[in-house]
Amino acid sequence: MRKKANNNLFNKGLLLVFCFYNGLIIQGHAQSKSFIKYVQPFSGTSASTTLASQHIEDKTERLANTIPAVAPPFSMTQWTPQTQLSEKKCLAPYYYNNKKFYGIRASHWISGSCTQDYGSFTIMPISGKLKTSAADYAADYTHAGEVATPAYYKTSLPRYNLLTEATASLRCGLIKVTALKADSVYLLITPNSDQAKGYIKIDRQKGEISGYNPVHRIYQGWGQPAGFSGYFFIRVSKVFTTSGVFNGARVSANQSIKNQKDLGAYLGFKLQKGETIRIYAGTSFTSIAAAKLNLETEINNAALATIVDRTNQVWERSLGQIKVNDPNEKNKRIFYTALYHAQQHPRLFNDVDGGYPQFAGDYTRKTLKKGNYYDDFSMWDTYRAQLPLVELLKPNLANDFANSLVLKGQQGGWLPIFPCWNNYTAAMIGDHATAFIASAYNKGIRGYDVKEAYRLMRQNAFQMPDSAQYLNGKGRRGINSYLKYGYIPMEDSIPDAFHKREQVSRTLEYAYDDYALATVAKDLGKTSDYKQLMKRASNYKNVFDQQEGMVKGRFANGSWYKPFYPDHREPYITEGTPRQYTFYVPHDIPGLIKLMGGEKILENELDSLFAKKEYWHGNEPGHQIPFLYNYTDSPWKTQLEVSRILAEEYSEGAGGLSGNDDAGQMSAWYVFAALGFYPVDPVSENYQLTSPLFKQAVISFNNGKKLAIKTIRKSKKSIYSSKITLNGKSLTKNQITHQSLVHGGELIFYLQDEPNKP
Repeated sequence: MRKKANNNLFNKGLLLVFCFYNGLIIQGHAQSKSFIKYVQPFSGTSASTTLASQHIEDKTERLANTIPAVAPPFSMTQWTPQTQLSEKKCLAPYYYNNKKFYGIRASHWISGSCTQDYGSFTIMPISGKLKTSAADYAADYTHAGEVATPAYYKTSLPRYNLLTEATASLRCGLIKVTALKADSVYLLITPNSDQAKGYIKIDRQKGEISGYNPVHRIYQGWGQPAGFSGYFFIRVSKVFTTSGVFNGARVSANQSIKNQKDLGAYLGFKLQKGETIRIYAGTSFTSIAAAKLNLETEINNAALATIVDRTNQVWERSLGQIKVNDPNEKNKRIFYTALYHAQQHPRLFNDVDGGYPQFAGDYTRKTLKKGNYYDDFSMWDTYRAQLPLVELLKPNLANDFANSLVLKGQQGGWLPIFPCWNNYTAAMIGDHATAFIASAYNKGIRGYDVKEAYRLMRQNAFQMPDSAQYLNGKGRRGINSYLKYGYIPMEDSIPDAFHKREQVSRTLEYAYDDYALATVAKDLGKTSDYKQLMKRASNYKNVFDQQEGMVKGRFANGSWYKPFYPDHREPYITEGTPRQYTFYVPHDIPGLIKLMGGEKILENELDSLFAKKEYWHGNEPGHQIPFLYNYTDSPWKTQLEVSRILAEEYSEGAGGLSGNDDAGQMSAWYVFAALGFYPVDPVSENYQLTSPLFKQAVISFNNGKKLAIKTIRKSKKSIYSSKITLNGKSLTKNQITHQSLVHGGELIFYLQDEPNKP
């Protein structure tokens, strides 16, 4: 019945009045959309329906937690339909199968995460009588007539006979509301504070609304002010006849309200059928005045179609850096959706004039001299593939990322471990800002203060902060134990962290970070540091029990933790099992092979992992595992397993991702693997090769060079490599260097149906 009613409304109202109009805005651009048409913004917004996800019993692990974000790549603010209230941790503002629509949210949700939204606000159009309680004004959410692209969103609200459209620039949004019949129309503007904080003010004379939603920390410093707010400045195109403020269902004629639960402002209009309201919204993390300047600079009074076209063009250029040619349209949709998801974060944090909130500051504004400042670095995840993808495609942007991390370290005193909401968090484990900076440095990305970068990375690796700073989230968790024993013993439970214990995983990841820093130390002539760090890079051996052939918990006296369950979640392992984490030695696979007893043992252990279905693609520490067969006599098994993962762990539609996308890491894995190479150790500049998914792909680099990747298959089912050539020369190893890729040319994979077995 509801579907029939919606169709009637659509036919009588939307088609008659607006079909031609929307054709001009959207369909008029269709011919120029070579790549954006493949993007599915709803992918990952409901429980996974991929083949691999069906054996996962915990349904929460089947949520990718992405949103249908409307914004250019790496924007300050993403604009999304809102089907979920609050900024609560692990609760995305949008889920595809939710039944209620609460407006368009200006969101700072970290795509594919289990963190928090922050500093957001929502604009909801309604008609008829004024309603200010979310339970009262929520509209039934239907996908009928809905359109979602990276540059544009449209939905009709049958309850209110309103058509709502949205588009965005880097820091601003434009929402257009059209009446499908004559009625009273209201705009509800709500800062989304869960803390009963915030402020909103109406200037009736100027037709402007402004306010802010204070940001609070989670993890270390949970609940404390983050030192900045999400500010907004809104201008509407039509004079409103009435206005006021509210908190929940309580309405007031006052024109401002502050620090009340469920606070907001309403604007009232009288609209005839076909009349529109354009809502121009600027955002900032420094001030209302800056939000206004951002709006005036980026959008001003531009038409919706103009901004849609601009943002389309930005995405076309960005997605078009990789041109895929293949008859399989489904795989192209999955690929370009992955490339879209891999370009959401880190988040732009500075205003158009260079102003940004000081890291871990107290509402202090800093100004950049050049470049842009970024935050929301999901570092436990993205250093593996998402940030290396940026280094490959957009090295200038990667340089801004590295410079932003250095600025954070200078302003806060310590290089942050996992900087989000512009503050220290100490979330997750490892010290992977070091891994990323080292990776960028080794690829020649060095347009930041290298000496300061090294000083800050070294400080994390060699020093323990004082107790107050440590409690605030600065420094490596458990660093004193790590330096004393060469591993973190079971006695150190890491009490001052969100992730407590997890001693073995921390040891393994710190060993990788020590190796990463060692590569920079060597290049800078820091010989003593280099020797110490390279010795520490072997600390993974201290938690490897050769009798078991796996990593295990270990006490300070050297004895091993018992009992040992290799395939169970153990307290000394982060989000995984000892068997899974044993393979996390990306910088020294030959050393791991020696510990295990030879290449054949490594191969057998990999075989066992996959046979037991212990490989878990939905979490990052295992993302390098399928490529480790390249270090054995059976690299064809890498080609087999990667091909299987591409087919089983990714699909299309709202359930198209198997697990949390984690700021684009899951998606970046797909992009790399589908192209035929992956950075098992991104610090090393080497990529492990596998079989490409597509017939042809052309990568355009910012140095003007292009790399054509061609796949010549013996038959449609061919996935095994018989020969790989780069510019006519055969590659004798199963790897390729970063410089070889960006130099350009032609990389050809010759594939056959059966593997070349030793």
